[in-house]
Amino acid sequence: MTGLEDEILAIGEEISSTPYNKATSKHIGRLKAKLAKLKDDAVQRALKAGGGGEGFSVKKSGDATAVLVGFPSTGKSTLLNALTGTESEVASYAFTTVTVIPGALEFRGAKIQILDIPGMIAGAAMGKGRGKEVISVVRSADMIVLLVDVWNEKHFDILIRELADAGIRINREKPDITIRKTSIGGVHVGSVGEIGMDDEEIRAIMAEYRLVNAHVLIRGGATQDDLIDTMLGNRVYVPALLAVNKVDLVDGATMQSIEEDLTARFGERPLLISAASGYHMEEVKDAIYDHLGFIRAYMKPQGEAADLEEPMILRRNATIEDVCRKLHREFVEKFRYARIWGDAVKHPGQRVGIHYKVHDGDIVSIVTRR
Repeated sequence: MTGLEDEILAIGEEISSTPYNKATSKHIGRLKAKLAKLKDDAVQRALKAGGGGEGFSVKKSGDATAVLVGFPSTGKSTLLNALTGTESEVASYAFTTVTVIPGALEFRGAKIQILDIPGMIAGAAMGKGRGKEVISVVRSADMIVLLVDVWNEKHFDILIRELADAGIRINREKPDITIRKTSIGGVHVGSVGEIGMDDEEIRAIMAEYRLVNAHVLIRGGATQDDLIDTMLGNRVYVPALLAVNKVDLVDGATMQSIEEDLTARFGERPLLISAASGYHMEEVKDAIYDHLGFIRAYMKPQGEAADLEEPMILRRNATIEDVCRKLHREFVEKFRYARIWGDAVKHPGQRVGIHYKVHDGDIVSIVTRR
């Protein structure tokens, strides 16, 4: 074990052994900030030391990308085949997949790219088991399917921890925290709504990153961990679903016990599936679609009726600029305004600008310069 690993372990043990209360919150905040920085340094060193990975550069295609993440031999390749018909090699031994295998799922009008990647193992965030390449693919995905087999539900904890160490936050909104550095004056904190820490905790955490002069604005609540993530600035926030594979190999009572345990631990029901037999594959497709947050917009060319048969598939919070880019790059360059018909506008055909957020079911007409 290296000196850095020893220090990480020691700080982690001190945090876990220190009772959290008003008197210790400032100290714990500083320890958490120091631990996060050390872990981030360790991950970055490991990733820089690792070599390249042929086949791990996959061009994104379709309306969104979902990646299958799990230990070796959990059935990711079988699931890819079941969802997309892609011929990913399947065998009963570990590490069958040694590169990224892409497949395409067309569902509810959306084209979803599904990626099967090599199995993740403990230590992947530090580069073990081709962790560098695996993590880079996961960070760029639009959503994650976390997959374990029916005998290893505890693997969810390891997978989530590895993703967290690599700066990947699942099923969490990005904290609404703005930090503006100043030259003098100390740290001034403003907030909208209640936050889970006081000004002294915030100053202690920021001091660990040598930031002692700044204006901090926090909206909608935040924890010490949220502030630390914002300070580091390299976190990604990705929706994820939990799936337990090979449930056809156990009895109903075992399935129910697994479902109840995971629901209690993670606050959401897992998908119980069998990729080999096709059990609950439609439910997997529904869950992937819903987690990706798709919306539908119907295009109306000037002077013509709207096309209500084939909607444009967009992600939630997409803007008119995203619509223009999907049509053609020139639509952004020559954009004048757009007209919207839908429930969110004040009147039919309302004129809007390029930053207008599109809503599900909107009818959109783009007007460009000639």
